[in-house]
Amino acid sequence: MSTVPDVFAPISTDIPLFDVYTSHPVRPKSLKVDDATPLQTNKFYANLFLGSQSQPVWLHPFSVWWSKGDAGVLRSWGLSVSHVDRDQKAYGPDPSADPVQYYINPVGVQSFTFSAAEFAPARSYISLAEPTQFSVFLNLHLGPGQHKQRITFPLVQGSGFITGVYTELTPKFESGVFFRHVRQEKHPAPGLLKWRIILEDGKTWLLYAHSTTGQGLTLQLVNNSCLLASAPFTGVVQLTKLPASAPQLESLADASTGAFPTGLSLAGSVSRAVGTYSFTFHKAGAAAAAAPLLMYCLPHHLQSFDAATAARAHPRAGLPSTTKGFMAAVVSDRWVMAEPGLPVDIGFSPARRSSEVSDAAKRVIRAAAVEEAEQDAGAQSDLDSMYFSGKAVDKFACLACAAWDALRERELVGGLLEKVREALARFVENRQKFPLAYDGVWKGLVTTAIYKTGDLMSDFGNGCYNDHHFHYGYFVHAAAVVARLDKELHNSTAWLDAHRDYVNTLIRDAANPSERDTHFPASRAFDWFHGHSWAKGLFESADGKDEESTSEDAYFSYALKLWGAVTRDAATEARGSLMLALQRRAFRNYFLMEEGNGNQPPRFVANKVAGILFENKCDHATYFGMETHFIQGIHMIPVSPISPYIRSATFIKQEWERYFSAGRVDQVEGGWRGILYANYAIIEPKAAWEFFASSSFKNEWLDQGASRTLYLTLAAGRCFFES
Repeated sequence: MSTVPDVFAPISTDIPLFDVYTSHPVRPKSLKVDDATPLQTNKFYANLFLGSQSQPVWLHPFSVWWSKGDAGVLRSWGLSVSHVDRDQKAYGPDPSADPVQYYINPVGVQSFTFSAAEFAPARSYISLAEPTQFSVFLNLHLGPGQHKQRITFPLVQGSGFITGVYTELTPKFESGVFFRHVRQEKHPAPGLLKWRIILEDGKTWLLYAHSTTGQGLTLQLVNNSCLLASAPFTGVVQLTKLPASAPQLESLADASTGAFPTGLSLAGSVSRAVGTYSFTFHKAGAAAAAAPLLMYCLPHHLQSFDAATAARAHPRAGLPSTTKGFMAAVVSDRWVMAEPGLPVDIGFSPARRSSEVSDAAKRVIRAAAVEEAEQDAGAQSDLDSMYFSGKAVDKFACLACAAWDALRERELVGGLLEKVREALARFVENRQKFPLAYDGVWKGLVTTAIYKTGDLMSDFGNGCYNDHHFHYGYFVHAAAVVARLDKELHNSTAWLDAHRDYVNTLIRDAANPSERDTHFPASRAFDWFHGHSWAKGLFESADGKDEESTSEDAYFSYALKLWGAVTRDAATEARGSLMLALQRRAFRNYFLMEEGNGNQPPRFVANKVAGILFENKCDHATYFGMETHFIQGIHMIPVSPISPYIRSATFIKQEWERYFSAGRVDQVEGGWRGILYANYAIIEPKAAWEFFASSSFKNEWLDQGASRTLYLTLAAGRCFFES
C-alpha cells in the first residue's frame, strides 16, 4: 500500500437508492431531526435521547446523567456526575470465585450534581445539540422555549473536567454522598475561583468557576448536601476529581481550568504499513487561547502516542476507567497516534500459496469443495434475517475463494462463482423476504421487518441499528470475493460496475468515513476513541453500549479493506487496515486477555475473553447462552485469514489450555466444534487439518456459515503436507 494522505475521504455523497420510510417507531427525544444532520445511533450519549433519558452516559473516566427529580437520594434536578474507583467494583454472581463471571461498577452514585435554584418540577427541561461521533451539547433550561437561562454541558469523550456553562441561573450544587468539607482556595490565575470539596466517602473533588461578566460567584453550604450561590451567575463552572494516589493532578487541573473541549476533528493517513490518526480538540472558554486541555486517554492510546503527544502525557497521574483500565492524564490540544504493522500483506488468501500446498492436501481440499459445491446457495440464503442470510452467502464466497486459492481450477471455481453471484442477486436487487429501506428519521439502512412486524428486536434489532457492522460485513466480504474472482477468472468488472453503489451504501451505513456525506452518520458502529465498535443501537441501557463479538467486528474491517482493494479505492482499503490495527490493539488490551493483562481486574482475566464488554461492566456470557464454547467462540467466528492478525498465538494457546485441551474440544457438539478447531489451526495447523480431513468428519460440526473447504485451506495454508 502506498501513501494515502486522507483515509476519511467520502465514499460517496449520493442519495441512497432505497425506498424511504419516515415512520420509525423509535423517535429521538430532545434532539431535532432534520435533513442536514444524521443522528448517531450507537454512540456513548444515546441514553440521553432514549427511553427515560436518565440512564448514565460514560465520557470516561466520568459518567453523567440527567437527574430529573424522580430518582436518587436527593431527587435533584440537574446533571449528576460520578466516578468509580477500582475498589468500588462489585463481582458476581459468586464474589469469591476466581475467575468471577462478571464485574460491574455502581451506577447512580451522585457525587456531584450541577443544578440551579430555579430548576423545579415542570421547570427543568433537556435539549441536545450538535451531535457528532465524539461529542454532544446537553442543555438544561427552564422550559421548552426558554433557552436564554440555561446550563450547557459540552460532553466530549475523555474530558478532564465536567464543564457547565451557566447563563443567568443561580448555581446550586448537590451531593448524594454528602459534603464533609468545602473550602474556597486561592487560584494563581486572576479571575478564576477554586473550591476543594471533600465528600463523606473521603474522596476529593476540585471545583472551579470563571465569570464571563465579572460578577464573581459566592457559594454557601446550606446543608451537607447543598451548595447554593448567592445570585444568578453567567460563566463557566468545572469539576474534576483529585485522587489521593495522584496529587500531581491538582497542578495540571489548576493550569488547564478555564478551557474546555467542545468536540474534536478526526484525521488519518497511511504510509505503507504505518497508519496514523489524530484527534484535534475544539476548545472554548476564557482561557482557551492560553490553557492547554486536560484530557484522559485509555491504555491503547498511551501505547501508540507519537513522541510529541507522549511528552504531554502523565502515565502515573490519572483515574481508573470502568472497564478498560487506568486512564492517564494528557495535557494537550491534539493527540497523534501511530499504528505500525498494518496488515497490508494480508489479502483474500491464507499465508501459503497454492504451489506450496502438497498434492495430497489438494486432493482432500478438492473433494471437500466438490461436495460443498452441490449445496444450494440460494436456498440457504433465502432467509428473513440479514445476519443469517449474509453468513450463508459469504459461506459460498469463502468456499469459492478458498477453492481458487488452493486449486486454481477454473471450471470448479467458475461454477461456485455463479452460485455466489446468484445468491447475492436477491440482495443487491433488494427482493429478499424483508428488503432494506432507508430510514429518514435516523438516516440509515434497516430491514423493513421492523415496519412490517412492529418487533424492535427482529433480526437481532437490525431495525434499531444493532449489529449493522456484523450483518453487512458478510455481504461486503462476499461482494469483494465476487469482484476479485470475476476479474481473475473472466477479466471482467461488469458485476462490480453494476453493484458498486449497493455495496458502498452498506458500508456508508455502518462505517461512513466522512461528515461530508450527510445521508449517514459518520462511523456509526466503530468508535475511534475506544478502538472498536459498539453493537448496541437504539436501546436504552443502564450499562451503556456493548459488544460481544470482536471477531465479527474485525471481519467487517477486513471486508472493508478487501473491498477497497478490488475497487481500487485506496482510502477505503487504508481505512480498513488502520481499523484492523486499532482493533488488534484494543482487543488485546480489553477483550482477549493474556495472562498478566493489567487492564482488567485480576480475578476476571482467567476468563480469557471479556464476553460482553459494556461501558460499565464486563460479563463472561453471551446474549444467546452460557455454554463456554458460545462465550469463547463468538470471539472467534468467522475464522478467516485475518484471524491470526487479531488473535495472538500466545492468547490462543492460553485459551485452548484453559478450556479445550485434553480432548475437551471433542465434547463440544454442533458447528461450534468446527469453529474451535479452525481457530486452533492458527497455532496447531496439523491437528486442525487432521480433524477437518478425517474420513469420520461430520458436516454437523460446521456452523451454518462455515465452509469445510475454507477451514482445510486455512490449515493447509499454515503448514506443508507431503502425504
